[in-house]
Amino acid sequence: MLQDIRENAQGTIAKIIIGVLIVSLSIWGMDAIIGGFTGEPEVATVNGEDIPEREFLRVVQLESQRQLSRMETPDPSLLNEDQIRKDVLDSLIQQQVLIQDARSQGLELSDADIDALITRMPQFQVDGQFNRDRFVATVRNMGMGVAEFREAIRKQYVVNQIRAGIIQSAVVADENAAQLLKIQNQTRTFRVLDIPASAVSDRVSISDAEIEEFYQQNKDAFKQPEQVDAAYITLSLGALAENIDISDKELKAYYEQRAADLASEERRASHILIEQGSKADETIAEIQKRLKAGESFADLAREYSIDTVSAKDGGDLGYAGRGIYDPAFEEALFALEEGEVSKPVRTSFGVHLIRLEDIRKSEVPPLAEIEEQLRRELARDKANERFAEIRTQLADSAYAADDLAGPAKEFGLEVREAKGITREGGPAPFDHDGLVRQLFSEDVLDGGYNTELIDVGDSVSVVARVREHREAKQLPLAEVRDDIRAALEQRKTREALAERADAIIAKLEAGDSAESAGEWTSYDSLPRNSSKAGPAVMQQAFSLPRPADDKASYGKTVSASSASVIALKSVNDGEVAEDSKELDQLRQFLASLEGQQEYAAYQQFLRNRAEVERP
Repeated sequence: MLQDIRENAQGTIAKIIIGVLIVSLSIWGMDAIIGGFTGEPEVATVNGEDIPEREFLRVVQLESQRQLSRMETPDPSLLNEDQIRKDVLDSLIQQQVLIQDARSQGLELSDADIDALITRMPQFQVDGQFNRDRFVATVRNMGMGVAEFREAIRKQYVVNQIRAGIIQSAVVADENAAQLLKIQNQTRTFRVLDIPASAVSDRVSISDAEIEEFYQQNKDAFKQPEQVDAAYITLSLGALAENIDISDKELKAYYEQRAADLASEERRASHILIEQGSKADETIAEIQKRLKAGESFADLAREYSIDTVSAKDGGDLGYAGRGIYDPAFEEALFALEEGEVSKPVRTSFGVHLIRLEDIRKSEVPPLAEIEEQLRRELARDKANERFAEIRTQLADSAYAADDLAGPAKEFGLEVREAKGITREGGPAPFDHDGLVRQLFSEDVLDGGYNTELIDVGDSVSVVARVREHREAKQLPLAEVRDDIRAALEQRKTREALAERADAIIAKLEAGDSAESAGEWTSYDSLPRNSSKAGPAVMQQAFSLPRPADDKASYGKTVSASSASVIALKSVNDGEVAEDSKELDQLRQFLASLEGQQEYAAYQQFLRNRAEVERP
């Protein structure tokens, strides 16, 4: 065999391979050949640095998972994958620009710096201490390797340093903040004259000619959209559970199994909470020494505990069962004997000393009292075991069937009907975008097939088919005449009310006493957030210019049912104390806002200057 290899290495095959390599090198160069074997595909190049396709796909996957997690019923078919890929690529390009800028400014982290950051991250800690197993598992769940995560931390941290530096450097003049606060705390005194729609009803009439003209000019608004009537069957865990019979023997066995859970236990605890820090152990040791010397736990809680609410009651937290406290706290509490004090327990809140004050247990209720509850629980547990199996069987059956009658009969389900479903949806379950999209797909709409089995809720699945399809059509005038008349009446009423309000304002501004034509309502020194005069009136009252020369400023609001004339009498600026907490908070908020705007401009500047190439 070795001899054959030697002969072939000098034969025709070897000469052909060498010839191909020579031609490839002469045309594309050595970099192309080597890159084809060792390089990594890129999705973009920023100032000569590549963004690897692998990183791009990982971030796309993470973003897709994030969007799915925000859905009430996660459905991958609802994701706009093209938009996700575009947004992710844009963000990676922007990130690369910022990383390069940070590098040019000499901002870098050493390996020791990264280690320090990671070990301080709470998501990698167990009982307040860094846990390597949790760290590795969390990183892997993110779809990253440890080295890759460390590099991501290295990049993001220096970018955040620049961001924080720009945002924190923003300055807002005290005068600007004070002026804005004066405007915010401003009050206004005004009067309001309400004009009801009945006051102009004699000026509102609609002719058949106007209705015809409106219909002809707005025909597109009077089209009935494309619609389908659909048949569907629903498989739900709840309905499945209702059809499961539970024997008395099963019920009794389940009752005995649940006895321990049904007899609830609550424990009354007191605690002393100490803030995490370099002196925490020293403080805890001092408290333990004083407890051992016979001092009261309650007195020490009042003296030391940073949980000020419970400290007033000597650290008393009251009664609680399992599942209430932090896992570490709960584990320690339920391991104590009555009157015993725990060793120090570390949680995200700090370091606790826990004392068990009392144990309260309830008896197991008689079977007769909770029989129905246990039957439902047991039936649902059994249904849960069968649901996935039946769902798979139903999906296969509906896929192969020419209608829904067969699958419905096979699984004891009811065929229901929904009418008037548009591409925008319809009544439940056709308020689910994925199901509607399936219903209007070519195979279902034109081919006469059933939809796939779609999960529309928690353990609720639906399969549907089209019974009748109606194309979009123009609605005749006779069907929409009343709707048009109502719309025109509203429009003319608003116009007439606006004219009446404008006429009253004109007379008031001319010094006429027309204001006696109605009853005015006065509002004295109302703040901006008052609800006394209604949102529309308040918005208009605070939009009017300051009255000049003791003359009121006038404005109006108009709706389809009424109009209001507003006479602004005075504007009272809010008072601002130089050392007020409100002013300080506003100053900080404005500075933060200004800093964010400056950072956004800085990002855009770097992005515009960058050379970006996309394959």
